Amino acid sequence: MWPLSRKHAAPLAVALTASVLTTLAVAPPSVSAPDRESFAPGDIVFQQEFDGPAGAGPDTSVWNYDLGGGGWGNGELQTYTDSRANSALDGNGNLVITARREGDGYTSARLQSNDKVEIQYGRVEARIQIPRGQGIWPAFWMLGADFPGTDWPQSGEIDIMENVGYEPHIVHGTVHGPGYSGGGGITGSYMHPQGWSFADTFHTFAVDWSPGRITWSVDGNVFHEVTRDRVGANAWVFDKPYFLILNLAVGGQWPGYPDGSTVLPQEMKVDYVRVYDNS
Repeated sequence: MWPLSRKHAAPLAVALTASVLTTLAVAPPSVSAPDRESFAPGDIVFQQEFDGPAGAGPDTSVWNYDLGGGGWGNGELQTYTDSRANSALDGNGNLVITARREGDGYTSARLQSNDKVEIQYGRVEARIQIPRGQGIWPAFWMLGADFPGTDWPQSGEIDIMENVGYEPHIVHGTVHGPGYSGGGGITGSYMHPQGWSFADTFHTFAVDWSPGRITWSVDGNVFHEVTRDRVGANAWVFDKPYFLILNLAVGGQWPGYPDGSTVLPQEMKVDYVRVYDNS
């Protein structure tokens, strides 16, 4: 999933940026972000558990909303909103992003942490139950924190998990950068061991990210790795801060479009997002 147009909420006055971040998403100006030496391998250095009452919104100290339609560079159909109808806590410890049919169109949500939570290295992990159906496109991913000041794909993109509804038993992990973007991204795919739909239950999607190396896993099963050597003469743009994105798209050039078999609304349930020190 790649961004050719984007809008987001105004950033907080203070954003903590470091090799990895503490569990505090914001801090007073007198508090500086710790460096990696403050943590031991396996420590949680950022987390969102999505605990709260049903109908509450996601934590605005962490998440911005991308808003609007226009296809998002991919021919998508949905309009992203900040409505609780499209993103809300369910009261059971999950964030639920909901794609809905609204008249002749579709609405959904795209949350991102630019200027609020920016990460460099670590194990970046989320436990998610994806939606299902033709034309439905959930994703958990990251963009370089210098975007949009630096154009995509020079800013870099790390797709931790994507699924297109016509492949219910397969998820994908990809990097995009200069010379290897769009359909030319460096991609790996993981098939459900039993061939079942990933929408049937929750699964844990993760990357282990360190200087010059990114490794993807599902439920602890490694399926893809990209190193600096893999991009050849092209620039490696993954040794810098990135921000988090969770979204649920409807339609697009890759997933295709809803048809008579597509049931709406569809929900993407996120149990947690965590970053662990992996140094």
